[in-house]
This record gives sequence, structure tokens and C-alpha cells, in this order.
Amino acid sequence: MGAPESFESPDLDPQETREWLEALQAVVADAGPERGLFLLEQLERQAQQLGVVPHVPPYSAYRNTIPLERQGAYPGDLRLEERLTAVLRWNALAMVVRANEAYGELGGHIASYASAAEIFEVGFNHFFRGSADGQSGDLVFFQPHSAPGIYARAFLEGRLSEEQLANYRQEIAGPGLCSYPHPWLMPEFWQFPTGSMGLGPLNAVWQARFMRYLQARGLLQSEGRRVWGVFGDGEMDEPESIAGLTLAAREQLDNLCFVVNCNLQRLDGPVRGNGQIIQELESLFKGAGWNVIKVLWGSDWDALFARDTQHVLLKALAGTVDGQYQTLGANDGAYNIEHFFRVNPEVQRLVAHMSPAEIDALKRGGHDLRKLHAAFAAAQAHRGRPTVILAKTKKGFGMGGAGESRMTAHQAKKLDVEALKAFRDRFALPLDDADVAALKFFKPADDSPEMRYLRERRAALGGPLPRRNAAAPVLPVPPLAAWGSFALDADGKEMSTTMAAVRLLGGLLKDPVLGPRVVPIVADEARTFGMASLFRQIGIYAPGGQRYEPEDAASMLYYRESADGQLLEEGINEAGAMSSWIAAATSYAVHGLPMLPVYIYYSMFGFQRVGDLIWAAADQRARGFLFGATAGRTTLGGEGLQHQDGSSLVVAATVPTCRAWDPAHAGELAVILEHGLQRMLVEQRDEFHYVTLTNENVAMPSLPEGVREDLLRGLYRLEAHGDGPARVRLVGSGAILREVQAAARTLAAEHGIACEVFSATSFSELAREAAECRRLDRIEPQDAPRVSHVERLLAGDAPVVAATDYVRAWPQLIAEYVDARYVTLGTDGFGRSDTRRRLREFFEVDAASIVQAALQALRRPRRG
Repeated sequence: MGAPESFESPDLDPQETREWLEALQAVVADAGPERGLFLLEQLERQAQQLGVVPHVPPYSAYRNTIPLERQGAYPGDLRLEERLTAVLRWNALAMVVRANEAYGELGGHIASYASAAEIFEVGFNHFFRGSADGQSGDLVFFQPHSAPGIYARAFLEGRLSEEQLANYRQEIAGPGLCSYPHPWLMPEFWQFPTGSMGLGPLNAVWQARFMRYLQARGLLQSEGRRVWGVFGDGEMDEPESIAGLTLAAREQLDNLCFVVNCNLQRLDGPVRGNGQIIQELESLFKGAGWNVIKVLWGSDWDALFARDTQHVLLKALAGTVDGQYQTLGANDGAYNIEHFFRVNPEVQRLVAHMSPAEIDALKRGGHDLRKLHAAFAAAQAHRGRPTVILAKTKKGFGMGGAGESRMTAHQAKKLDVEALKAFRDRFALPLDDADVAALKFFKPADDSPEMRYLRERRAALGGPLPRRNAAAPVLPVPPLAAWGSFALDADGKEMSTTMAAVRLLGGLLKDPVLGPRVVPIVADEARTFGMASLFRQIGIYAPGGQRYEPEDAASMLYYRESADGQLLEEGINEAGAMSSWIAAATSYAVHGLPMLPVYIYYSMFGFQRVGDLIWAAADQRARGFLFGATAGRTTLGGEGLQHQDGSSLVVAATVPTCRAWDPAHAGELAVILEHGLQRMLVEQRDEFHYVTLTNENVAMPSLPEGVREDLLRGLYRLEAHGDGPARVRLVGSGAILREVQAAARTLAAEHGIACEVFSATSFSELAREAAECRRLDRIEPQDAPRVSHVERLLAGDAPVVAATDYVRAWPQLIAEYVDARYVTLGTDGFGRSDTRRRLREFFEVDAASIVQAALQALRRPRRG
């Protein structure tokens, strides 16, 4: 939204205008604001029908949504809360400044929490519900740059020590604190990682939705639980921040509330220097269907607005762009009088009785506990829609010339002694000059009114936040024979690994214990992946049920939506589907309810498209399956460059908690799935499994006897061709294993070369184990070097040729652990549209190319 515009037309009949306004005032006075709002809505609808509202702005006046008369009494002790907020501000500031005085490279942020302290304190003292078990309270997504303030509060609560605060951003040498909310690094403290801008808002929406999903299916009682998210106005520019807004409104997630800290400033400067971000956000959220509450001006402004009967002050505020607000905020009362209040004589008369100091003391609404509480309370009471609170604040509030509303506020890491003293004086902190210079942390006496109040408020709300509790019951896994025998004993039956995966999933869904906990997730590709049978079997989750007769109602596989449906069909929205998967994959810690999410998608639109979300899932210790269907660069014939995946497995290998697999046939797939189920649901390991699948129908062999252990370590010997010891070893995975087997037959029959064939189910698992063996040999040497699985199976001088449907970097993960000449073939480059056969010829991963590579390797058996 650009600079504010005036939408007012000349008043051609002031008397008629006055009569309309007086009529509305009379209705509100007699029947209440709800009746007034109803009439306005009816008038707007009628005006739309008459075609007379093309220029009505999609936002309200630039003032607080909740008027003074509807604000209500403040239920807390304002004096104590303001003193506690001052202490928290100081400790958060001291934590960052101390770290950067000792180690200038550590970074950290002061200004964000300084702007949001009152927002958090209203939440902590009155709204954010905790729980004794950490799994039945509210879910709170914290603005990541405000982490020092959250640590400061946990310090007062006795949850963190002074030593931990002193080691902020120093986690290796001792008991330190991580930079942002990271559950992996502080697994009993942080619940949700929000450090990557935009992912917090997106995940908050799907967590709120998943609670409704669990309740609709009778698995969780979540009535009364809420999801709160405190985010920045600059963060809302991220596409992910707004990607879930319409879903939240469409599914009436009134258990969700965003609080957007509108300090008008991002990292480098104003969020909207030439416009008004608050009005823009109101338009955005209203258009998406949200309830919007604005908190712009503090209580000291109430008297001015009461006297502003002609709305001259309101018009002046509405006509001021954010860049100018930043300049006004960075200067004192005298400057504000000169450059704002005196610009309009009518506005000047409103403040003629006020001194520069009184003007300077006028607060923005986001720093007023009363105004914020009224907004939070209204949000909590609202029904039928999610709510967003737009709270206007100052970045670096309280930092004065060292950072308040300054362009450089976000980068502020250090303050000189005079600035620190000014901060102390402004917030009346009981610190002497020596304490200030030493950046001493301050904690009131344990029996002080402040500390008693702090504890009482959190006790009344159910306990401390944030808090993460990973304790969850074991979810038993049915024996593989009950759901996967067809895959183990395929005996030449023709199918694709995608078809096998869907059939295996169907078998798990039928298990009476595990079945209800399975959460199948698709991004509008269920029919592509052969999952249409699940529409009827388990239904598609739709909160309002199915209010239409589907076009294919007469079909056996008709599109069935249900209020208690189990399948989550997210539409063409990979980020939303991934967020849905994260909500289910973390249910064991968030709700104490282990679930098994299975998200199946085009492999090219996984790690490449939503890689940031996948890293956030790893940070959050997610457990579940990701199925990358139509994987590989040559299995999806005809689609071409952007649909053909040759790199997802390489990216998956970089995520520490991701176990990445490339099964070649149904038997391998079944064993891998059982392995993942056992590790995640029974052993409760914090990991997830990425499994590639193809849509190529081939004759599936039965799984050979005795290969299970080697298969799960990433490599097993499949077969041998020719007489005598092998002169060359061929390794294949996924779709290309069959090309490798064909090449081995050709080498033996036509060239008299004995070959061994190995199936590589996971190059990343092989590489991880081998790297760990090398590491242990360095730090804990023993008489004989440790031998990894890959080194044992591929020992000797016979050349090794490895071919896959992915870039060569995937098989090259094990290159340093193979002593013989090691040749890799892959599908590097851009994809093409053609048949599978021609694609494999083009990328030189077909049987003929593998034969050529093996013959060349035999001519040059050693590296040189």
C-alpha cells in the first residue's frame, strides 16, 4: 500500500451528513455497538448492490479498534507488571551486550524484544496457558529476535541460571543458550523453531488446524487450547507468512491468534517508509477473512481523541507515512511538537496545554498494558474466525539515542555506559553506576512483591512457557507379515514402488492400533499416486463435512469429504502440506500423542521447494515419512526439466536427522518402512525417513533371504554373474538397479567378465557410518582400524562402477571409502522430455553405458 490517500468527497449537504451520524450515535447509545455494526454491514451490502462503494478503503480508521468505553478494567497489578517488564528489558539487554563485549562476533538482538516486551508480558501474565505436563496448554510461537527476553523471564522464574545467561550464544564451552528458538539445541525448553522468517506464521496455522483435526477424529480433546504467534511486521513480507491465512479463515480456526509487532522497521529501514504497514496488513487479513484488532495508541492519547471532535488529529495521524513515524519516534517531544503537532493549527490547539516532556511520554499502543490486554481479551473471546492483533510499537523502545526508532536499531549489539545509565533511569531500575557498567543481571529478592506476582500469575495459568516435553507412549508396530508379505514375496508381480507404497500404507491403515494414528497427506496428487481408494476408505478431512453431491458419486472411488476424514488433501500447496506434516510429526511432543504422518509428493517439489521447512522439521525433532514419488531423472518420462528429480537424495543427505533411501523394488521398500516405524514409534528416535518412489511398472522380485541387515545399512550383495572371482563390481539403486543387472549379464555373456551386483539402498547411510568409523579411529585409535560396512563389502582391487538415477554426487558420497578404482554414473544436468529408454541413453545410465564404464575401468584399474 502506498502513501495514504484521502477518499473523502466534498460534503454537499452537511446537515444531512450530521443527521446520519447522529442517527448512528443514537442507535449505538440505545442498542449497543453490535446493533450499530449490524446496520453498517447492511448499509455496506446495500451500497455494494447500488454500485456506490468502489472507493471505500479496505481498512478502518488509524486508531484503536477497541474504544475506551469497551476496554474493561485491567485485571492485573499494573505497577508490578511495569516493574517486571523493566527488569526483563534490562536483563535481555545485558545478556546481548555482555556477550558482544566479550566476543564481538556473537551477535544478538536488543531492539526487537525492547519493542515487544509489553506484548509478551500481557501474554505471559494473563493469556498464555501452560500445563504441568507441557502438552496440554497453549502453543506459542515466539518472535525469534526476541529470544533474549524469553530467556530473561525464564531466569526470573528460576528455569535458567545466571551462568546460562552469561553464556548466551555460547553453547559449546559450557551451559549456554542458543541464538533463536531451537528445540534441537534446547529440547526441554523451546517447542517451535521460528528463526527462519515466515515459517512461524505458516506452522502456527497448521498446528491450530491439526488440533481441530485430532479433535474431529476423537483422538484429542483440544477445546480451550489456543495457538498464539508473535511475529514482526517485516516478517509478514515473507510469502510463507501469509500462505495459510485463507485456510485459517475458511476452516474457522478461532483457536488461532497472531500478534504482529508493528514497530514499522525491518533490518535496514522502514517496513513501508512511504506507506502504512498497519493499514496494509489490516487490508490483507480482512480480505483473507480474519478478525482484525488494531492497538495503535496508548492510554495517554485517549483524552486527546475525546477532545478531537472534528477528527483533525485522527486525519493527521492517518496521513503520516511510516518513514515519518520512524523519524518522529527517534526524536523528542519538542521535535514532535515542531514537526507534527504544529503543522496543523487545529491539531496544535489540541496539545497546547502539553509540555514537550508530556508529548514525549505519549506511548504507542503496543507499549500500553491496558490496551494490549483489551485486545488479547477480545481475541480470546472472538468466535468463528482467527484473529490478528496489529500492535504499534517502537523498535528499540527505551534505548533512546542508542537505538530507539533508529535505522540501525536492529544491528545494535553494544551500548556505551552513558546510554546504559539512561536506560536504567528511564525504567527506574535499582542498579547503581557500578552495576550498570558491569552489566550486572538483576533479580529481585525471592520474597519481593514482583517475584511473588510473577510466580502467582504463571501458576494461575498452568505453569511455565515455553516448555517442551517429549514423553509419549510407545506406539506398537504390527508385524511386517501382516501388511507387507506381498512385497517380500512379490515373485515377479508387476507394479511400481509407488503402487507398492500405497498398498503398504493401506495395510497399515487397517491395523486397529496404528491405523487411526496414520495421517496420509497429499498436495493434490492422490490420484496421480494411485491413492484414490483412500477417498472412500478413510475420507478426506473437511471440518464442515461434504455439503454437495460429488460429480463422481456413482464411482467406487468417489471424492468423499468428511468431518472426521483421515486423509489431509492440502491442494496445490507444498508448503502447507509440509506444515501439516510437521504438525503431525511433532504431535508426540506437542500433544503427547504419537502420530505417523506420511506425506507423498512429487519428489522434485520436496527438498528443492520446501527445504527450509524440512530443516525446521529436523530442528523440531519431527518423526514421520516423506515419500518422494516419481523420483529420479528418467522415471517420469515426458515431463521434462522441472519435474524430473535428480538431486533430492543429495539434499536429504545434508539434513542430520533425515534417513534417505532409494529402494529398487517392493521388498526393499517394505523392510525400510518397517525399520523406520520401529525406530520412530517404538524406539522413539528423533528422526524422519525420506523414501524415493517411482511410477515405473516392472516385475518385482522377491526379497532374497538373509539380506535384511545389510539392506538396512545401505548396501547388500544381490547376485553374481560369470565364473571365478569378480573382476568388476557393479552398484545400482532405485530405477537404475535393473540397468546395472542387465549390464552385468552382458559383461559376463559377451565379454567373459565375472561381476558382482550390489543394491545400494542408501549411499548416505553408508557414508555416515564410514565417516563415524574414521572419526573414531582419529580420536579413539585402536590396534586395528575400524572397518565400515561399505569398506567390508567393497574391499579389494576390482573396480567398482556405481550408477543411479540421480546426480553423481549421490553415489560419490562413499568414494573416499572405496580403495579400488571407483566410477560413478548419474543424471547431472537438466532434465529432458522423452521416453525412459531414451532418457537413460541420453544421461548414459543405461545398461550399455554401464558396460562401457566397466570396460574402461578394467583398462585403468587403479587411480592415477
